[in-house]
Amino acid sequence: MDTSAPSPPTLLCVDDEPNILSALRRLFRPCGYKVLTAEGGDAALALLAQEPVDLIISDMRMPHMDGAQLLEQVCARWPHITRLLLTGYADVSSTIAAINLGKIHRYIAKPWNDEEMLMIVRDAFERRALEQAKTRLEALAHAQNEELKALNASLEDKVLARTTELATAHDRIKKNYLTSIKAFSNLLEQRGGQMVGHARRVADVARRTAVGMGMDEQATRDVFIAALLHDIGQIGLSDTILAKSVPRMTPEELHLYQLHPVQGEQTLMVLDDMQGVAALIRHHHERVDGQGFPDGLSGDAIPLGARILAVAETFDDLQSGHLGSTGLNVDQARTLLKRGSGTQFDPEVLQAFLDQFPKAAPPPPPPLALKASHLKPGMVLARDFISDEGVVLLSMDVTLTADLIARIRILEGRLHRELVLSIKHADAKA
Repeated sequence: MDTSAPSPPTLLCVDDEPNILSALRRLFRPCGYKVLTAEGGDAALALLAQEPVDLIISDMRMPHMDGAQLLEQVCARWPHITRLLLTGYADVSSTIAAINLGKIHRYIAKPWNDEEMLMIVRDAFERRALEQAKTRLEALAHAQNEELKALNASLEDKVLARTTELATAHDRIKKNYLTSIKAFSNLLEQRGGQMVGHARRVADVARRTAVGMGMDEQATRDVFIAALLHDIGQIGLSDTILAKSVPRMTPEELHLYQLHPVQGEQTLMVLDDMQGVAALIRHHHERVDGQGFPDGLSGDAIPLGARILAVAETFDDLQSGHLGSTGLNVDQARTLLKRGSGTQFDPEVLQAFLDQFPKAAPPPPPPLALKASHLKPGMVLARDFISDEGVVLLSMDVTLTADLIARIRILEGRLHRELVLSIKHADAKA
């Protein structure tokens, strides 16, 4: 920062009479001003071309170039200089011309009063200082406004970029969250038997039923997650119990089996975001007539998501043979579900489930068996990709990515044999 004292104001006195110039110099010198003098208009213009001047005092009557003509040129060439005119009473018409052409700030009658002259010059300098300060402030305000506009534009861009970044991160977290849920659900499938693929099939039916009933996105997602994890409480049951259908269980085995909804809820107790899901898991074996377990709830006291799970799970259990000696086909399972309307199942939920089966739905095109080397990103699995040990490595309907294909190729290399996957026909052709 420049801490040096500001230079004193500079004024120029113009008159063809040396004694007038001497008088003005004596008058202004004690004020600390820098005083310059010129004995005529031409001399004044030459001096102005070389010296910076803040204020000019010119006599009206001068040979060759009078005060009005001089101040007119000063106004045109140095408009920032404050212009004062010394004039006599006989020069009224010339003074008017100076006011119009030279745009003088003020005229001073001769002979002047020293105090009045000093006051006029002091006021002129103060006014000039105020105008300069105003100009600086306006320039500063303009610069700051431009900076603010640029900052706002930059901030909007940053906010948009950050919002997009957060949305992408949120989508990634949500996707990873569901992937983790599916991976956890696959732990149950490793127990084998009717558990293999059961949770995924129930989740698919339950989600479509929830959508058909007009449930919002969050509620539908809770139903889907609860369906994937609805049997998590069975993870501690013995292989003997899991291998049996419900009618073949002993009373002791049936008691342990009927505890799994409660144990499933307790497993999720520590997860704050899963409490809604936990409630659906606890009540998915309740019946609308109050004859279910574990709490004997009835009607609307059973959460809607749990009523949906009850239909979806029973539909899959009927086909797998978990509820009888043999498994049923789709039509037989639907017929048996209808018999439970109003007693075991909510009629409205059951109808939304049945609406998923159009009367004349065309059969889907058969899947294509493709070698791993022929897979491409965007293809969709038509069947579960299961390891030799019975573990579901990739679920049906998973969309293949470049990373997934690379992992499949790595697995193929470790097994030292070609792997063949079932791909939906339309995706394979594309």
